[in-house]
Amino acid sequence: METKKIISVFSLLLLGTAIGYAQTKLKTPLRDTGATNYLPDITVVGKNSKSDYQQMPEIVGTNIYAGKKSALIVLDNVQGNIVNNNMRQVLAKVPGIHIWESDPSGIQIGIAARGLSPNRSWEFNVRQNGYDIAADPFGYPEAYYNPQLQAVQRIEIVRGQGALQYGPQFGGMVNYILRNGSDMSKEIEIESQQTIGSNALFNSYNAIGGKKGKLHYYSFFDHRNGNGWRENSSFYTNAGFATVSYAFSSKFSLTAEIMRSNMHSQQPGGLTDAQIPENAQQSFRSRNWFDITWTTPALIANYQINAHTRINTKLFGTIGDRNSVGFLQSITTRDSINPATLTYNNRVVNLDQYKNYGLESRFITDYRLGKMNNTFSAGIRLYTGTTTRQADGKGTTGTDYDVTVLGSYPRDIRFNSRNAAAFAETVLRIANKLLIIPGVRYEWLEGSATGRNGYTSSGAEITLQDITRSRSFWLGGIGAEYHIGKSTELYGNISQAYRPIQFANLQAPPTTDIVDPDLKDAKGYNIDLGYRSKLNGVVQFDLSIFYLQYNNRVGTITPTGASYRLITNVGASTSKGFEGYVEFNPIKVFTQSTKTDLLIFGSYAYTDARYSGDHKDASTKDKRVENAPETIFRGGITAGYKGLLLTAQLSYVGETFSDANNTVVPSANGNTGLIPSYTVTDLTATYKFSKQLNIKAGLNNLFDARYFTRRAGGYPGPGAMPADGRTFFISVGFKL
Repeated sequence: METKKIISVFSLLLLGTAIGYAQTKLKTPLRDTGATNYLPDITVVGKNSKSDYQQMPEIVGTNIYAGKKSALIVLDNVQGNIVNNNMRQVLAKVPGIHIWESDPSGIQIGIAARGLSPNRSWEFNVRQNGYDIAADPFGYPEAYYNPQLQAVQRIEIVRGQGALQYGPQFGGMVNYILRNGSDMSKEIEIESQQTIGSNALFNSYNAIGGKKGKLHYYSFFDHRNGNGWRENSSFYTNAGFATVSYAFSSKFSLTAEIMRSNMHSQQPGGLTDAQIPENAQQSFRSRNWFDITWTTPALIANYQINAHTRINTKLFGTIGDRNSVGFLQSITTRDSINPATLTYNNRVVNLDQYKNYGLESRFITDYRLGKMNNTFSAGIRLYTGTTTRQADGKGTTGTDYDVTVLGSYPRDIRFNSRNAAAFAETVLRIANKLLIIPGVRYEWLEGSATGRNGYTSSGAEITLQDITRSRSFWLGGIGAEYHIGKSTELYGNISQAYRPIQFANLQAPPTTDIVDPDLKDAKGYNIDLGYRSKLNGVVQFDLSIFYLQYNNRVGTITPTGASYRLITNVGASTSKGFEGYVEFNPIKVFTQSTKTDLLIFGSYAYTDARYSGDHKDASTKDKRVENAPETIFRGGITAGYKGLLLTAQLSYVGETFSDANNTVVPSANGNTGLIPSYTVTDLTATYKFSKQLNIKAGLNNLFDARYFTRRAGGYPGPGAMPADGRTFFISVGFKL
């Protein structure tokens, strides 16, 4: 039966290839009606616009965006602090993005939408240049590494129906497209941006790139260090990237690239709710450290079969490690010198190593059906990943970063994940104004865990339950787009999505927990219905409603009369609401002058996210989903004259709960309780002396608001995690 399913999917791929081949035999070219304009995978969209927010074209490279809720952020136009990857400024115009702000280095980005958890963006499918960069998309999808935004050309965000093209996600897909030198005109061009700021912040970004004949290249090195706004928050990051592309012919090009990033930071720990108003900068953890090294090599081939058909193939890998050492007791327990030993207590060491390899190949072609020119896209994916986890090791009594372990690790586990997938999607142009976009995806997954899960009191090994989960299934969806005018359209889609069983659900301690033999992946669907437009550079907007059904959520319950805990599918949650973005340029109403600009924007999202009434955990029935603020508003104004731009931005995020029980009163250790609403204001100024020289400056959190966005039970807490107060930065950049 499984073989028949695989054959069926690959038959669709062969059908698409045949269509592309048949097209090369046409004696007459396709009519212009509904013709597709393929934008390359790396290009500057909206290059002549000063707006950082753009609407995605219907087709980019081999990807279909027609009928989908999507957004594109052009980093060159962002008026904000991209040095520290400040996502509340970078994604201000993407409605509904909830952001955790607790990492002063900015390397670990935590974003979510529609009532999902922002924990290291793990509900998004996070990609770089179109390939995965998370720890393991199928078993541990936390994005420990994110690229330095000064090296990013654009960010693509796709909601809902994107699951058919990109795989496991409920929140959508985030793709960081890096600079690659393709838009440079000289053989050698040099870029440099030097930044200083509050709390000893220093950032040096230096790049060289160019184009000569059939070859273009780009390489950068970025160093950033600082002390952080809070005590015990020092950090440094180093990231290097190199890419070379060569066009062997007008039809075939090959790109080789590699990124290596290291982030090293001190973790100040959390605070109690009483300690934050006393002094939010204080810290009671000076011995907690975090170190991440990430390497992402990739080989990318592009082949243009003809004017209407192209193939893109990516071979990629993720080799990384995540190391932490620290004192992890509740924040109410002091990390002090033990009077009996005259030393600190031993710390806990946890080490993860990731080795993942994948291949994705997809093609896109035009074909005629009746009088209309349609588009067909399909692809395959093969993936294998191995995570080695050594945890709860007895560390030293020292204070610096030291992952030496005394004895062996109680937990020494190996996780494996494998995946094969195929998708097919088509744009059917029913008429000049109406597009229908159906699609299907087939997934085969296997996850397993083996190893030691601890020791008994007598010193005997506790062997992990021998658990392997293998399964396959189909996902389907359909979208539509109706063009009211040349630049105004209605769009809608419904698409299935899933989230695989996580590694954490496969390492149950056999003495206390049992994994349900019928444990299933979380599945559900997204619905979008929207109206968007871009009118002559004067107004652009995207207004939509959404519905997200998240079934088979995984949790832990204690069955009636049982002496064990059961890891099982506990129920469902439903998120529904509104997402809207509007940008207005009143200057364009009266003049087309390029010397003066005035942009006013607002993005607003309302989300009602609740657990369903049939939830197996009675205490959470009908409760609001944790980390799901009902209201998020970001707005601002940018005024400019010639080379000067000034931007003021306000961000408001409503209150949210930190746990599924909707606990309001904070616990004594700060781990649970309400997360209050907050408002933050930022100012940014940019002056371009010329195309070669610029200066930027900003005040983040202008009014020095005291707030926190998350509570943590373990790293990087425990406790409530204060966000930064008022900070500034000044940056000078040049190009030669």
